[in-house]
Amino acid sequence: MIVAVAGKRDDAAVPALAGFTVGVTAARRAEELTTMLERRGAVVQHGPALRIVPLADDTQLLESTRALIARPPDVTVATTGIGFRGWIEAADGWGLGDDLVTVLGKGAVLARGPKARGAIRASGLADAWSPESESSAEVLDHLLESGVDGLRIAVQLHGEPLPDMVEALVMAGAEVVEVPVYRWLPPQDVTPLDRLTDAVLAGGVDILTFTSAPAAASMLARADERGLRDPLLAALRGPVLVMCVGPVTAAPLQDVDVPTVQPHRSRLGAMVRELEAVAPARARWLPVAGHVLELRGHAVLVDGSLRPVPPTGMALLRVLARRPGRVVARAELLRALPGGGHDEHAVETAVARLRAALGEPKLVQTVVKRGYRLALDPAAGPIPIGGHCGGSR
Repeated sequence: MIVAVAGKRDDAAVPALAGFTVGVTAARRAEELTTMLERRGAVVQHGPALRIVPLADDTQLLESTRALIARPPDVTVATTGIGFRGWIEAADGWGLGDDLVTVLGKGAVLARGPKARGAIRASGLADAWSPESESSAEVLDHLLESGVDGLRIAVQLHGEPLPDMVEALVMAGAEVVEVPVYRWLPPQDVTPLDRLTDAVLAGGVDILTFTSAPAAASMLARADERGLRDPLLAALRGPVLVMCVGPVTAAPLQDVDVPTVQPHRSRLGAMVRELEAVAPARARWLPVAGHVLELRGHAVLVDGSLRPVPPTGMALLRVLARRPGRVVARAELLRALPGGGHDEHAVETAVARLRAALGEPKLVQTVVKRGYRLALDPAAGPIPIGGHCGGSR
């Protein structure tokens, strides 16, 4: 909290994600995620890192379904509601729906969470057990404690492999049939993903979101193809906040030392709520000329009022904020202009536009023959700094 600043703040009037640009790499449920983010004030850039193979066209799913009908499983694990529902619908389309439900009903059907439980019951089956934590790890522990030696277990995957679970079950003596209810492949058009990567490298993305491990791996692989893997990793380890829906999704990033933030529950809504909590803390608050100046990704709050600032103005403001209250020479500001500038007149023009965008000309002070400075209030007390402008995640 800033002490003894004359300006007034009204944070309740500003959405939590206002002023932040959020990158979305999701293919499935991307529209839903984008809507949730935009309702909270974020600017969203979408670059799908994957594409989904439609269930009815997935020969691997058809083969797994036929194998289970031929030799029914003793246990079936449903990991997602949408996936289990889609599996039954795809089987119906192949004329195998009734047979599949019949064979699954001969064994125990476990649900990872309430949505999976609802899909199981909607198909006419009964669920035998579900963990309170809604985690695959607890499902695995339950199976191992119950004993799986000699059992045939069907594991419905949710868009990505579950190698730890499958390996542990096999090591314990089970025969595992993996059921990929939808599969990820690289995007057919990589242009949006490349644009998102370029925006991350250019500093135009504050937060990058991942909802599946294959999406993270795919983005890194595509960057490697373009010779940009190392710069991308540097950005993800530095100024960009990386938000993952859960630990499975985060694993490929953590394997290459990229820090991530995750919600307590691996759900899309929980991820957005976690983002609402952590994103504002990344802003930097400065007491300037009797006002509270809060620097966010592509915008500034002045006394709690959102002020969109053009990229050129934000570039200058970030330089001035590195040493608030100290004079920054025109030559240094000129070097900070996007695309560079030809003379110091360009700096004067950019500063004038920055002042207009802020709506408070006195925030940026001219020091004759020396340069410009933020008019810091030295008596206003300590300056709290969030992660994006000098803190840590």
